[in-house]
Amino acid sequence: MVYTMKVYPKGLGREAYRGIKISGSATLNGLCKAILDSFDFTDDHLYEFCMDNKMYSRDSYQSSTKMDGRSAEIKIDKLGLKEKQKFSLHYDFGDDWMFVINVQKIQEEAGKCKTCVVKSKGKVEQYPDFEDLEDDDWEMEFGENDEEEDEDECDEETKKIIDKLFR
Repeated sequence: MVYTMKVYPKGLGREAYRGIKISGSATLNGLCKAILDSFDFTDDHLYEFCMDNKMYSRDSYQSSTKMDGRSAEIKIDKLGLKEKQKFSLHYDFGDDWMFVINVQKIQEEAGKCKTCVVKSKGKVEQYPDFEDLEDDDWEMEFGENDEEEDEDECDEETKKIIDKLFR
């Protein structure tokens, strides 16, 4: 089978999406790579495919076989997908990117099908460009001086309690 899927970051379906065509003999790992490549994301984080569209779902396929659950090495044909079915790719458990995957068309495979992007709209940045931030903005945004400020805000009684706890 050949699957045509519309993939978009959750909440951005009209602004940024990709149409991806992929063979049913490909794995979910291959689908993840196609999605990340199509949005120019780096591929250096764990992920899961959530078949019920819920983060950290029990009904999921995991990128790492060391985690409990089913492996994303499963072939797409084995999933029993239907047209109009939706499921999600939860990528990077720190930033929690959710890509909604909508199965638009399923066709019989006529020869070999190479994974490709058939439609593309919009752009999404995985990591914002921090070069434009001034040093003061960076400190305000990311709290580089938080430790010093927290220490100064403690009263003498609190400092004594903390000293006792960490001796």
